[in-house]
Amino acid sequence: MSQNLKRILAIILIVFTVFAWYVTIFGIGSKVEPIKDKINLGLDIKGGVYVIMEAETDLSGEELTALMDQTKTVMENRVYEMGFSEAVVTIEGSKRLRIEIPGAENAEEAIDQIGKVAQLKFLLADGTEVVTGDNVKDAVAGTSQNATGYVINVKFDSEGASKFEDGTRKAYNHEVTSTMDGVDDTAIAIVLDDNIITAPVVNEVISGGSCEISGNYDREGAENLAALIRGGSLPVTLKEVTSSTQSASIGYNALDKSVKAGLIGFALVFVMMIAAYGLMGIVADLALFLYVIMILWAMAFSGSTLTLPGIAGIILGVGMAVDANVIIFSRIREEIAAGKPVKSSFKLGFSRALSAIIDAQVTTLIAGIVLYEIGSATVKGFSVTLMLGIIASIISGVLISRLYLDVFINIHREDPKASLFGLKEDGTMRFSVKKVIGFLNKKKIFYIASVAVIVIGLVIGGIRGYNFGIDFTGGTMLQIDMGQQVELEEVEQIADDYGCEQVNVVYGGENNEEVIIRTTTFLENSDREELFKVYQDKFGCDDEALVASEQFGPAVGDELKANALKAVIIAAICMLIYIIFRFRRAAFGIAAIAGLVHDVLITIAFYGIFNITINNPFIAGVLTIVGYSINDTIVIFDRIRENLGMTKKKDLTLLCNESISQTLGRSIMTSATTLLVMIPMFIMVSVSIRQFILPLMVGVLVGSYSSICVCSPLFHDITKYLEKRRSGKGGKKKYQGAPKKDKPKDYGNGAVV
Repeated sequence: MSQNLKRILAIILIVFTVFAWYVTIFGIGSKVEPIKDKINLGLDIKGGVYVIMEAETDLSGEELTALMDQTKTVMENRVYEMGFSEAVVTIEGSKRLRIEIPGAENAEEAIDQIGKVAQLKFLLADGTEVVTGDNVKDAVAGTSQNATGYVINVKFDSEGASKFEDGTRKAYNHEVTSTMDGVDDTAIAIVLDDNIITAPVVNEVISGGSCEISGNYDREGAENLAALIRGGSLPVTLKEVTSSTQSASIGYNALDKSVKAGLIGFALVFVMMIAAYGLMGIVADLALFLYVIMILWAMAFSGSTLTLPGIAGIILGVGMAVDANVIIFSRIREEIAAGKPVKSSFKLGFSRALSAIIDAQVTTLIAGIVLYEIGSATVKGFSVTLMLGIIASIISGVLISRLYLDVFINIHREDPKASLFGLKEDGTMRFSVKKVIGFLNKKKIFYIASVAVIVIGLVIGGIRGYNFGIDFTGGTMLQIDMGQQVELEEVEQIADDYGCEQVNVVYGGENNEEVIIRTTTFLENSDREELFKVYQDKFGCDDEALVASEQFGPAVGDELKANALKAVIIAAICMLIYIIFRFRRAAFGIAAIAGLVHDVLITIAFYGIFNITINNPFIAGVLTIVGYSINDTIVIFDRIRENLGMTKKKDLTLLCNESISQTLGRSIMTSATTLLVMIPMFIMVSVSIRQFILPLMVGVLVGSYSSICVCSPLFHDITKYLEKRRSGKGGKKKYQGAPKKDKPKDYGNGAVV
């Protein structure tokens, strides 16, 4: 592509970015609404209720699948009839339904209504019951005998066959008078939850236990009606296992704070990139503007739902998008510092950084996919934005940044000054080290320190007990706006007197006028209403004072733990396979997975030592750590692999130390930028977001440490061990190195950070 064409394309992209931001915020008159208004907002932002109901049945396999499909159809019809047109019903796991009802004003009533067992009845026109759903054996869609349309074939049990024959005789002989609006006196109305879904006219007395319902049905309509009728034949009791109510006011308040925190984080990253990389930092910032637009537009047009954890995922994605730029820029600066012209360094830097970027992002994407497949709905919202961010970061970091930088570098025929790229006038690196740092020579200290922290944390957590939240233990959370600051002991005493166990009360909201009550007692819907009324009577708060409530059954907590363990194992196996395939050395894969386990255990130990609450967001945090930690490790391993390909005679210890030192600047910079975007979120936003951010912050620090101080030494030791096994105890080793007495005390020169 010619330089003129590249310049035109770069200008078009910049103009498009400005235009896209304008449309996103303001729209275009009355014809095109702002993109931000097209994004579906989650219940934690928009307000509403969700409830997870579990089917109490012993069915399994295909029978259970059919039952849940039928129940889902009935439930969808029910919530729509209740007026909740935006409600979403999905099947979770094997026998659970998740019902989300945005904007529900009376959440408690909504939960009561959707929890009822469906009642399907066949009624004569005067309201007399003919048969119920219990008498229906099957209902399937099919084509009519003359193939002119679709019909529904219904079969009854023996009792139903007899009753249905009597009913059709009365209808056919005009023995009843219609009392239903729009229903003919010769019809039999099929009624679900007191709503008439169809009322076919009886053309003859029907015997034999089966009938055909005809009409102007297309295939989809016939299948839906058959599913509704089948649903009545399989009545199943639905038990509430988890539910949550959220007022719109608290959600929008959290959204507002999240956006402000995100903008502050973006600004800090922008400034830091320019300060560290000069012209390349400006290029990265331009690409980041387009990165955010790509995420928002992808969510708007794909129908994805934006949640508060999802916003955290977008902001974390900014740090990971910067990472791709940092890898590239670091390689470019290394080439410049080595004395190569800027234009040549630009090409070499991009080509040599590409493999590290792809490998690092793919391993993180694996964690995102596992998060989405196994995680709860809240975790799914986080994983969607995380995966979108990974894809967008590759596009913005590799393609867009390269285009912009190419244009800026080639504006003039002369080679640009090195100072424009964050280097000194003489071309040497700022903040550089003159000697290779001997990380591997301190590996025993690192090993001992890591083992000590893990053992201390696990022992303290095991003896004292980990602080599991109600997500895991089961229980109830109520958030009430008291309209005044009240005494926490008084609030706790009321819950104790009501019979709640292990009650914990903290302040929330502005001026501490809200209280958040958590108890391990699982309160049914009626019990929650009753307890809330006690607080109303005591403190004089109104009916709108219940800001939010959540309930989790103990079985849900056990399932979360099992899923978390399964997710880590699956992610680790997938990453191990990918790393071994890409790096062609088992030592790389084993060391990377060992580092992953190390990071997870350190994080768990951290929670044990400081007794921090472990709940559902913690799982998302740990799984993101899995991806992020491997991301950092892959970059160092990529450099080790590259250096191994350049020389086979250098001592492996020296080679690993050089590789770590060469990538040290990138590791520090990536961790710093990622922390920069997360710190404002941690300080400014709600408790629920902090629960997502805290394990990520710990993971960033631990992941950077383990990549340098644990994974690389482990790769060295595993490689040495495998070489020894292959060559035999007295055989020649591949990485022999210099004799001990001749080994240099200096680790080498020329490393850059």
